[in-house]
Amino acid sequence: MAAAASVVVAVGTATGLLTALGDDDGGADRAGPQASRSVRLDALPVSPSPSPSSTSPPSAEPSRSASPSPTARRVTPTPSPKRTSARQEPRSTATGLYRHPDSQVLDWVRAHPGDPRQDVIASRIAGHPAAVWFTDHTPATITARVRAVTSAGAAQGRVPVLVPYAIPDRDCGGHSEGGAPDLDAYDAWIDRFAAGLGSGEVIVVLEPDSVAQSECLSAEERADRFASLARAGRVMKDADPAARVYYDAGHSGWHAPAKQAAWLKQAGAASADSSDGVFSNVSNFHTTADEVAYDRAVLDSLGGPPGLGAVIDTSRNGNGAPADGEWCDPDGRSLGRAPTLTTGMGRIDAYLWVKLPGESDGCRGEPGTFTPSYAYDLAR
Repeated sequence: MAAAASVVVAVGTATGLLTALGDDDGGADRAGPQASRSVRLDALPVSPSPSPSSTSPPSAEPSRSASPSPTARRVTPTPSPKRTSARQEPRSTATGLYRHPDSQVLDWVRAHPGDPRQDVIASRIAGHPAAVWFTDHTPATITARVRAVTSAGAAQGRVPVLVPYAIPDRDCGGHSEGGAPDLDAYDAWIDRFAAGLGSGEVIVVLEPDSVAQSECLSAEERADRFASLARAGRVMKDADPAARVYYDAGHSGWHAPAKQAAWLKQAGAASADSSDGVFSNVSNFHTTADEVAYDRAVLDSLGGPPGLGAVIDTSRNGNGAPADGEWCDPDGRSLGRAPTLTTGMGRIDAYLWVKLPGESDGCRGEPGTFTPSYAYDLAR
């Protein structure tokens, strides 16, 4: 599976760790993590001033059995009302995508006004909207953190892109270990995540790698995970009918479309009750043209309402994937298409920057940290 998957490394928020030209101190020379896939950390801090309601403590977490085994767990969510219509075209009343005011790249730009790379990085990377990641299992604060982002986006008339990334066994024991302790805890976390969505437009990139990398699980573990993912989509769309929820399709260099679609169907991606379609290429480099063709093939195999579409991570795919399959901060890559809700492509709802350009896979810098030399190489 070399260079196939796009695995996220989540070790906490990493900001303010760089000096003016200090990104080359050891990061470029050390060997990358021993993994066969892309590695990423994108846990952005959430600091917009919360709305008054977000300062009150969330309600007590529902009572759940402690660490149930996958074989003992059964998911019995309350059925959602059936949606009788599906959108025929991507829709948005907002003016565009929301740019979070705090990120590693913005921190670096503000702290280094005299750096010769600053203008290029500021204009070509920091000036564009990117996804906001929620990588830690924090039941007590997740509602307020999500609400801070969604309310700020609504106030600007813009669409935030949120990435919940807390599914148990999210990297199958690899570099991105962490997340909720079990699926019952994850379901409760999703309930609280959904409570912060509000009523405005928002795009949810639901759990990168959770479907495409599920082959490491047993059949029963996979079924339980997919049940939780289907439930997550229903909960979020019930909480905010304007939310657009997309499911993990991997990317064009990984599974065959029919195989990926079969898993996606089990995870709820074919149902208008839980899904608006699929996402692909998160933290990877495959060309937009390849991803458009692949996503359409997945959607054809998936079936479901005619309004299902796809969103594509174009943050680093300007020159396509390396011919040698290198996944860790490969040389010669470039920024892809700017994030937009208007693609001009049928069934392709948006181009997004889910992986923030310049955040290292682990070879040009510490995994997940903003690395200005890498960002500059991508942007120039």
